[in-house]
Amino acid sequence: MHNPYWRSRLANTPIVTYVLLAITVAVFIGETLMGGSTNNLVLVAFGARWNPLIVAGQWWRFVTPAFVHIGWMHIIVNGISLYYLGAICERIFGHWRFAVIYLVSAIAGNVAGYVFAPDSLSAGASTAIFGLMGAFLMLGDSFRDNAMVRLLSQQFAMLAVINLVFNLFSSGVDITGHIGGLLGGFLVAGAVGAPQLGQMSKARQIIMAVVLVFALMALLLLGRH
Repeated sequence: MHNPYWRSRLANTPIVTYVLLAITVAVFIGETLMGGSTNNLVLVAFGARWNPLIVAGQWWRFVTPAFVHIGWMHIIVNGISLYYLGAICERIFGHWRFAVIYLVSAIAGNVAGYVFAPDSLSAGASTAIFGLMGAFLMLGDSFRDNAMVRLLSQQFAMLAVINLVFNLFSSGVDITGHIGGLLGGFLVAGAVGAPQLGQMSKARQIIMAVVLVFALMALLLLGRH
C-alpha cells in the first residue's frame, strides 16, 4: 500500500550518515579491543594509509583510512563533525549523492596525502569531512541566488579556513589530505549536482567530473614516480 508519509520520512532521514558513523564507531571499538587506537600496527591492520602497502597493491587503503581513528579525541571530533555536517549535506544532496561525495572526498584526500605526505601513517574521516565543506562551497557558487545556501556556504568556507590554519600549527596533521578532500568534495559535488535545490549546467557537471578524474589520475601517476 502506497504511503507517502513514510517515503517522505525516509527521504529526510540521514540514513547514510548514521551508517557511516556506525561503521566508524565499530571500527574504533575493534581497534581498542585489538590493542589500542594509537598502536601503529593496529592502525595499519584496520586500514590506515601506509604508502608501502599501497605501492604493494593495497589500493583499498585510499578508502579505509576514513573509518580508522587515532585516539579518543580524534574520533570524538570527527564523529561529531560527521553527525552534523553529514546530516545537513545528506538532506540537501540526497542519500546516494551524499554517499558518493563522502567516499570520493576520502579517496581524493588520501591520494593527495599519498603523493605529498608519503612518509606519514594517516587515518581519520577528516578527508571526507573537508569534502563535505567543499560540497557546500560548490553549492554557494552554483546557487548564489539562494540566500540560505549562500549563508551556509560562507559559514562552511570560514570553518574550512579556520581548520586549515589550525592544521598549519598542529604536528602530525596531514594538511595535504585535508586540502585534497576539500577540492575533491567541491568537484564531485559539482559532478553529481543537487537537483533538490535546482538544475545545474550539464556541461559544467561533465567538466567537473572530467577534471576530478584527470586530477586523481595525474596524482596517482605522480605518486608512482
